[in-house]
Amino acid sequence: MNDQIFSLKPFPSTKPLSDLKITGSITRRANQLAIRYKLFDELKEVIIAPASDRSARKHELWKDTCFEFFLGIKDSQQYWEFNLSPAGYWNVYRFDGYRQGMQEETAFITLPFGVQNQADSLVVALDVDLDKIVSAQAWEIAITSVIKHRDGEVTYWALTHRGAEADFHQRDSFIIEL
Repeated sequence: MNDQIFSLKPFPSTKPLSDLKITGSITRRANQLAIRYKLFDELKEVIIAPASDRSARKHELWKDTCFEFFLGIKDSQQYWEFNLSPAGYWNVYRFDGYRQGMQEETAFITLPFGVQNQADSLVVALDVDLDKIVSAQAWEIAITSVIKHRDGEVTYWALTHRGAEADFHQRDSFIIEL
């Protein structure tokens, strides 16, 4: 078992940011991965789509508030991008290398996750069995979020920002090892 807590940082911006905070935890047990995001403080500044009645696959979730993580296999260029929308939508993409060969990951037909939207916080939690895509080797993970503000600005949050522009796909930002 491997448990870690995290706190995401916004990509440096010239515009002052609100007091928004994104924290969470990630746990691996064999090929089970549990990840929990908590968005809190200036929540009224964030556009959060109302939850839908069903969990459905949807493209381009990163254009709105979206919680993401990237999963790579140590010493391999291949990786997956998981997108979770507070509205209940989700998607998983497989890449052959840095932004190359993007394909919808068909190993998942559902990705059940929970969303708790309270007055002062939003919690998104996923517990997923990754047996369908990876085996017991070492994983490298990047944890990220896209936050759409009420004024229309979009901010990019991650454990680390390694480039001159926000780019969650940079493999050297997959800094959690599980």
